[in-house]
Amino acid sequence: MLTRLSVVGSELGEGKLAEFLSAMTLEITPRHVEKLSVIEQHLPKGAHVYIALVDPAEVDAQLAASKALSEAGFNAVPHVPARFVKDKDDLEDRVARLVNEGGAQHMLVLGGGAPEPLGQYDAAIQLLETGVFARNGVKKIGIAGHPEGNPDITKIHGEAALLSALTDKQAFLKENGYEAYIATQFLFEAAPVAEWAKGLRDAGIELPVNVGIPGPATIKTLVKFAALCGVGNSARFIRKQAMKVTKLLTDSAPDDFIRDLAVLHFEKPELGIARPHFYPFGGYDKLFKWLGPKMG
Repeated sequence: MLTRLSVVGSELGEGKLAEFLSAMTLEITPRHVEKLSVIEQHLPKGAHVYIALVDPAEVDAQLAASKALSEAGFNAVPHVPARFVKDKDDLEDRVARLVNEGGAQHMLVLGGGAPEPLGQYDAAIQLLETGVFARNGVKKIGIAGHPEGNPDITKIHGEAALLSALTDKQAFLKENGYEAYIATQFLFEAAPVAEWAKGLRDAGIELPVNVGIPGPATIKTLVKFAALCGVGNSARFIRKQAMKVTKLLTDSAPDDFIRDLAVLHFEKPELGIARPHFYPFGGYDKLFKWLGPKMG
């Protein structure tokens, strides 16, 4: 197991950290488009803003958020979860509207966290193989990665299923001319990312990796999201902090995590750690206030 010291390896200049952060992406929910004015103050035009879909009833709201972000000059990246798609007609309608009305040029295609699918799909590769994305001019696709596993999959199919699924999706995306990458679930430290990325490279998976990072939030909030999303071993230190009741309302910021990832990006390019992807669990104001001094 890698330790933090073996991840870091050397000091990182503030300029390099700012350079790494300048490529950041942000995740919002459809309801959070009301924070667009805050996002506009802090992110440059052209930045990628992902629109999660955690409730299948919010498809229209996701479309409205995509349209608002695109009109504001951002690259809207809607999530398309397989388990929230009824059938091919539903997928065709959704993707066409996201492109033509929502201004989306690329999408994150994933299985989705619903315990049971709403329709005939339960895996991202099934959506990709319909040809719907290519038919609607989508040429860039992100797929999900899980550095600490995905209990919903591994408890049924085993750990090998995750690697096999990534291998199949990479092959499909490459054969069909997509620009592709992996976007990870959020976690709390860089060592598991480094080990996982090395395993991907050893297995022939070459896609760049965008790493999910929780923005500054109270320990209580981070514990809630860690439990909700089923993140793995690196959440243990958050749980340990939560055991100390007096610290539940103390903010935790990912300073070490982001610096370690920047070191991996610059000093271990073979791992393909491409950029940070932020989840603003503690709120947008808190995230951008923390990022400000680091981005210069």
